[in-house]
Amino acid sequence: MIPLPLSTIAEITGGTLDGAPPDAVAGGPVVIDSRAVEPGSLFAAFRGERADGHDFAAAALAAGAAAVLAQRPVGGPAVLVGDVQEALGRLARGVLERLPDLTVAAVTGSAGKTSTKDLIAQLVGRAGPTVWPPGSFNNEIGLPLTVLRADAETRHLVLEMGARGVGHIAYLTGIARPDVGVVLNVGTAHMGEFGSREAIAKAKGEMVEALLPGGTAVLNADDPLVSAMASRTAGEVVTFGRSDGADVRAVDETLDEQGRGRFTLVTPEGSAPVALRLYGAHAVANALAAAAAARAAGLPVDEVAAGLSEAEPASRWRMEVTERADGVTVVNDAYNANPDSTRAAIDVLAHMARGRRAYAVLGEMAELGGSSAAEHASIGRHAARSGLDGLVVVGPNAAAMAEGAAEVASWTGECVQVDDVGAAVAALSERLGPQDVVLVKGSRVAGLERVAEALLAAPDGRAGR
Repeated sequence: MIPLPLSTIAEITGGTLDGAPPDAVAGGPVVIDSRAVEPGSLFAAFRGERADGHDFAAAALAAGAAAVLAQRPVGGPAVLVGDVQEALGRLARGVLERLPDLTVAAVTGSAGKTSTKDLIAQLVGRAGPTVWPPGSFNNEIGLPLTVLRADAETRHLVLEMGARGVGHIAYLTGIARPDVGVVLNVGTAHMGEFGSREAIAKAKGEMVEALLPGGTAVLNADDPLVSAMASRTAGEVVTFGRSDGADVRAVDETLDEQGRGRFTLVTPEGSAPVALRLYGAHAVANALAAAAAARAAGLPVDEVAAGLSEAEPASRWRMEVTERADGVTVVNDAYNANPDSTRAAIDVLAHMARGRRAYAVLGEMAELGGSSAAEHASIGRHAARSGLDGLVVVGPNAAAMAEGAAEVASWTGECVQVDDVGAAVAALSERLGPQDVVLVKGSRVAGLERVAEALLAAPDGRAGR
């Protein structure tokens, strides 16, 4: 964070100083974990379900925090506010207002947000110091914490914005209005909370309504609900996709034997070849979105293509491909799951496994509401039609996948339904052989990353591919 006197922090947040000299300065990172405090930090004391940050204020101050952002006195220097979350957002907005040379790019969508955010950050990072969030810091706490990492040297700030309902992205853009706003897609993720794809589109479109004057809306030309958002913004509209009419598009698209995209990137300024290090056809769409955003930020097409070809996966448990010593390939995509991303992952598995046996370990896709059973059954049918050799369905909430797979009469593979992670690992240990390929995917509640970790623990795995 840029150094700020505590009196200024109190003014920005609408708080009052308690036991703190007004000219004292907080210039270290803003943190919510007392163990992450550095000298000069501002410690934000959140009240969580299992712990109250106020109880750790003394430890934060002892570790060198300049002050605590708190809702009650903590026995040391503090800025007292009515609501720590709201105050954190105000502070982030106030810091951005003091960084006029910084360009903000923000990404939303039903699938692919984190991977696209990572790609954009790696691209614009070639043009200047860039700040972006680790993993999926995309909510009312994670986003302002990311913003507050920016300082006077930062030239690009890349943000991910998630939504659980209408108005959530509007809240986040109220903290950080984007110069470049990217909308990837409107899918079925969080259908249980939104109720319809139209409601999801209404929420995602809040991104382009909030653009700064002179901003650019980057919209998916292949998704009608996204391309229709052009009417909701006063900014310049740039489209991406595989459609002939997209401003930034891919032609001559192929996948190599490992499932990595190869294509020619076409823009109004010219074209250049791209060879991705990311897996799956869906990564091409994410790369096109990132290319359009980087172009809007001023990067030339040859630099964008080079950056895409050099970009690496930057967030854990998202299409991590590792080869064990015995040749078994483990694809760990267990960070989260929705119907669109799960179909895409199965397609990658089927492509990678040509001539090898393919297994998918699939867990619950959460937050699908009344469509949950139908969506899980559809995934089961897709897995069977993809010709997988084995499907391991984990947990009672994913049981409809097994039912869907059984509906595909032509499928000759095996479906095993198990209750938990341990049973899934046991089922695989009885079936996997050298050179097999196994995909692990499920929503966070399923905890299937533990399956991937167990698979890589014995026999000894080694990084590969």
